[in-house]
Amino acid sequence: MSTKIRQKIKNKWKKRDPFNIKNITLFYFILFAGTILLLIWCLQGVFMNRYYEQMTIQEAQSAANQLERYYEDENKDFNRLALLTSVNNGMYIRLEDKGEVSIFDDGSYSNVSNGTYLFEITEARQRLESSRVGKISLRITDKHSDSLRLVYATYINNSRDAILYMITPLTPVKSTITILRLQLLYISFIALFIATMLAFIISSWLTSPLESITRSAEELSNGNYNVKFNGGMFTETKKLARTLNKASYEMQKTDSYQRDLLANVSHDLKTPLTMIRAYAEMIQDISGDDPEKRNEHLNVIISEADRLNKLVTDMLSVSKLQSNTATINKETFDLNKAAEEVEATYEVLNQSEGYHITFTKSKPAFVYGDFDKIKQVMANLISNAIKYCGEDKVIQIKLTRTSRKIRFDVIDHGQGIAEDEISHVWDRYYRTSMNRNRQIEGTGLGLSIVKEILTIHNADYGVESKEGKGSDFWFEMDIVKKDAGRS
Repeated sequence: MSTKIRQKIKNKWKKRDPFNIKNITLFYFILFAGTILLLIWCLQGVFMNRYYEQMTIQEAQSAANQLERYYEDENKDFNRLALLTSVNNGMYIRLEDKGEVSIFDDGSYSNVSNGTYLFEITEARQRLESSRVGKISLRITDKHSDSLRLVYATYINNSRDAILYMITPLTPVKSTITILRLQLLYISFIALFIATMLAFIISSWLTSPLESITRSAEELSNGNYNVKFNGGMFTETKKLARTLNKASYEMQKTDSYQRDLLANVSHDLKTPLTMIRAYAEMIQDISGDDPEKRNEHLNVIISEADRLNKLVTDMLSVSKLQSNTATINKETFDLNKAAEEVEATYEVLNQSEGYHITFTKSKPAFVYGDFDKIKQVMANLISNAIKYCGEDKVIQIKLTRTSRKIRFDVIDHGQGIAEDEISHVWDRYYRTSMNRNRQIEGTGLGLSIVKEILTIHNADYGVESKEGKGSDFWFEMDIVKKDAGRS
């Protein structure tokens, strides 16, 4: 054998994993079949003779009991039953009663002893005389033919004057066992072959969906998020495939969001930086000596710097909230008071820019949370409504109290949100398809910050919206007692 061929075989065996599911299933299936066959061989080889002898003794004892009943009842034909028993069971039956001998053998009857089984009869009589239970059974080997005989002897008629002997050969069972063993040998080879084939088929059948899932998982790990997982026909593998398909979809969505995030952050950072640089150059080249123009340009630079600072601040806020490093100072406060303070900052829009912002309070409702963070949530929701409120510029702020909860709603009459996009509005930098092309100021992180703050407070939140009819952003908090005293 050449070196290349030996190396190829060696490499092939190296690639085989003895601990994979297919090989382990194959091994245990064959082991199970082998164990069953070994058990059958043991039962047949070790216990067959004992079982056969025990059954023969039971049959002889049962026949003796029946013959005894017939013997005691003079109205019943004892001889006929004895002959029938001898023929049906292949037994030699001998009855000795007060010196009289009756022999039943091969369907014939005789009252003269011809010396048949004389050794067995003598041995049984001696054993029976020393027996305390009045019956014996023994195995006797013929010295000439090495054949085995089972001898059963018992007293009948409640006296020691009548003895019933039954002798049956055990030799035929040996030849039967030999035949059975030969047949079992063929059956064992056939059974092992079938078991091996079934084990191979079943192990392949069981591992096929797992191998398919593993291959798809390897593709997924290499960055192919479009891969599909097939779970085959098993409930567990189907569930696993559905979970992995969902994970693949979420990873694909996350990857898309990451690209959008980088694009949005790059754009949002680049725009103010470009503006700052451009106006700084204008001051340097054009308006440096003109106080009016210089102040105008400096105001633009300050405005863009503030915008840049807000973007960075919001990004840091989201990062801290998501990493649970943000400082949260919880206290008991009236949510109405927090809402009043936030709404008051937007009153100027009603007067100067034609907005119609209305505020509806509820009865005092105390909640437990971070006062400033909840105010930030309210401000972000109101600012979001101002950006997308529509041409009527109508915004409703409402507080609604129930027995256990208080709800804060911000309602606008803008273009609304498509149903398939509602679940994404809380994602960072996400803008709905209707508002994606609008030149709206903002960092795109407001609703993401709202989501993180409300999650920390274990508050329910959501949005109800219909295209063309506006949106309702809301959150709910549990009402607590005013003097709860928690900090």
